[in-house]
Amino acid sequence: MTFRALAEGARAWVRETVRERWGSDIVVAHGEVLEPVALDGFVALADGERVGLLTYRVDGDACEVVTIDALDRRRGVGTELMAAVLALGHHRVWLVTTNDNVPAQRFYEHLGFRLVAVRAGEVERSRDLKPEIPRFGIGGVPIRDELEYELLRPA
Repeated sequence: MTFRALAEGARAWVRETVRERWGSDIVVAHGEVLEPVALDGFVALADGERVGLLTYRVDGDACEVVTIDALDRRRGVGTELMAAVLALGHHRVWLVTTNDNVPAQRFYEHLGFRLVAVRAGEVERSRDLKPEIPRFGIGGVPIRDELEYELLRPA
């Protein structure tokens, strides 16, 4: 598996992948509308095929992972994508997931991330900005709350 920074030529693929995986061109988190196609990121490749995507944005010494998608599951794609973003060397790497996404919660905690905030009801408010957000998620669990995870590294 190899990784490379997103190039301008991959933007159409990013848009298509985000639409397929996230229901539209945008992601809403912490009350903000984000456009992954306009962000920096990494693409994972296996045998010449795109098997993963991670988009992020940087604010000072903090890096927010906006989207992460392993298109080929159980091959370490997500772990390697996270390793690529951690290699950027930011003091704080953080992200938001939802209360229904227990597999993601386990994954982030396995990587050393800590749960630092629960924004109760935030997803319900996010539907005002993105009505496509489903009401129910993994296992039929109502999607209501945002969970913020972070990994702090020595400065």
